[in-house]
Amino acid sequence: MTTTSYVLASLTAILFAICLLALRKTGKRLEETQKEKDAILSEELRMFDFLHHLGEVIGKDITPRQLYKEIVEGFSKVLNANGGALYLLSEDQKNLIPQYISIECPPLVGIPVEIRSRAQKDPRALDSHVRLAKVGADEGVLGAAISAGECLLIPNVRDHESFRDAFVSYDEDITALLAPLPYGGRDIGVVAIVRRHDSDQGQFSANDFEVFRSASEQSAFAMGNAMIHRELVEKRKLDDEIRTASEVQNVLLPSEEPMIPGYRVSGRNTPARMISGDYFDYIPLDDNNTGIVIADVTGKGVPAGLLMAMCRSVLRLTAKEAKSPSDALAQVNRNLFPDVREDMFVSLAYVVLEHGTGDLCLSRAGHDAPLVYRSSTGTIESIKPPGLAIGIDEGEVFERVTKDLKIQMEPGDCMLLYTDGVCEAVDAQEDEFGKQRLIDVFLKSAPLGAEAVVEAVQQAVVSFADEEPQMDDITMIAIEKR
Repeated sequence: MTTTSYVLASLTAILFAICLLALRKTGKRLEETQKEKDAILSEELRMFDFLHHLGEVIGKDITPRQLYKEIVEGFSKVLNANGGALYLLSEDQKNLIPQYISIECPPLVGIPVEIRSRAQKDPRALDSHVRLAKVGADEGVLGAAISAGECLLIPNVRDHESFRDAFVSYDEDITALLAPLPYGGRDIGVVAIVRRHDSDQGQFSANDFEVFRSASEQSAFAMGNAMIHRELVEKRKLDDEIRTASEVQNVLLPSEEPMIPGYRVSGRNTPARMISGDYFDYIPLDDNNTGIVIADVTGKGVPAGLLMAMCRSVLRLTAKEAKSPSDALAQVNRNLFPDVREDMFVSLAYVVLEHGTGDLCLSRAGHDAPLVYRSSTGTIESIKPPGLAIGIDEGEVFERVTKDLKIQMEPGDCMLLYTDGVCEAVDAQEDEFGKQRLIDVFLKSAPLGAEAVVEAVQQAVVSFADEEPQMDDITMIAIEKR
């Protein structure tokens, strides 16, 4: 073989070896690339499974804590994380409050020196602090996610600026992904997942970050919808309870008018809400006397309704043994005063009718003055015995101020008891119905009898207010002497 041939053969062998090595490296890179693609595909499939599962969970009746657990544990499974946590913002948006922290999740909040010292003797001290401690919405790594308004990848938590003092220390290297949870134009909390550097998966990759960002957005939407659903369920339950309370309250009102010798009586209650703070009642006292009550509790809704029921019960218990209407109201006041809130009181008018005679005895505890139509003169009188509302004074002043007034009614006369919801009904221009309109309607309808009075006043108020919603209950009782 010539020298030239030998050189060519050697170069050919070297080139072949180089090509073979290059092919092996290319094959290895292709294999690694395929593994990366498979890993990414597997991760994305796990994310879709997680979101599908999350959608199914939300459709079930689960507790908020169960939902938060599903989200954190779902993130950890999708991204092969070592743990995670979910914090929600307080109502004033000033603090982040822990809702769920997985068992393996390292602390993501500051640990005071004294807690670390105590944890050396009792590890539960550290766990208790982490699971109960709230953090400022603009503090630490959690607050950083809120302030940034976007997902964050923190390569090493212990190197973050919020952990650069002696207040907090980490003994291991941890990577964290954090995301704010926005819904309805505002943040509702933060979700975080962590992975130790020495774990099999190592630090989070760029693809992990993208998967986390996409899943966190969907989770925030799911949480917001779950909150709305839960609020609607709670509202339905509350509406059902209020409806039941309203039905119970209706049972406390008279189901029919009383048969009182010498009189004709008609009463009506129109609540502004489902629960009324007004009430009226007819109390059989003995064979010769009947008590008639109308009352108005300050405030609205359930508190007013409860106080109304208490007042009715106490008056019914004391009325038969009382010496007079004012004596009965004095006993009611002494019994209710200890349980009446400072911002509440009861105005009440109590009339005792003597059967057949036309003799009435009235006591007025701060209530609107009853009106009396005199058939003989065709005029209206306003009856104003002195009196203090129930629940304002514990007894001494109330009993000194509140007095009885005796009234004589002749055939054809009519008394109208009413609550302030009548005169304070408003129209579209916010003008009040007023006492003068009430007097005018009463004057025209009184000659027609008790039922006509109640119906005429009710229709006049409805016509005046038109479609305007009323803010106060409307209650009336008309007492006609026959």
